Amino acid sequence: MTRIVLVDDHAIVRSGYRRLLSAEPDFDVVGEAATVPEANALVQRERPDVAIVDLSLKGSSGLEAIAGMLARVATLRVLVLSMHDDAGHLAQALKAGAHGYLTKRSEPEEVIEAIRDVMRGRRVLSRDMVDVAPPDGNETVHDLKPREFELLRLLVHGESVQDIATVMHLSPKTVLNYLTSIRQKLNADNDFKLMHLAARSGLVEFGVSAAA
Repeated sequence: MTRIVLVDDHAIVRSGYRRLLSAEPDFDVVGEAATVPEANALVQRERPDVAIVDLSLKGSSGLEAIAGMLARVATLRVLVLSMHDDAGHLAQALKAGAHGYLTKRSEPEEVIEAIRDVMRGRRVLSRDMVDVAPPDGNETVHDLKPREFELLRLLVHGESVQDIATVMHLSPKTVLNYLTSIRQKLNADNDFKLMHLAARSGLVEFGVSAAA
């Protein structure tokens, strides 16, 4: 029996996953979590085989959830199921330790088979992610640490330094220090270049308002 936990901040989404997976005789959904602390506590308590994780969690990032859960249960297999279909999020999820990456456009049968595949030790990508590759060029957001990547994502979507500090549970000074480090790593001496690099990696689209 494969023991599974669901990590997504939308209760209706978790409910749908639970109904889908509970219909399989070899799957047992043993818990749900909506935040990183809940996910860490759930994994610590239940010791599941597989965690299905969204990358956009309330107040934090699924990347942090992946790292935290794997630190608690090294044998855990992590399958990302996300709305994001770009190279940047894919690269960061794999760097954080994910064993598979599916988009929420995936068919139910594909999700079920992916769980079985990661349990067999395979790496899994959904059909619509197979051709996604990092962009050309030496300067890329893919080499950022997960926390730096999440901070950049919030910045290019229009969040203020204070808002980022609140969401990521950091001080504004720490956020500014992170931004300095990010600019140095990406060789970006202004916010326009940061936006350009983020767009090239799929974090934001040119011509679309961050508030849209």
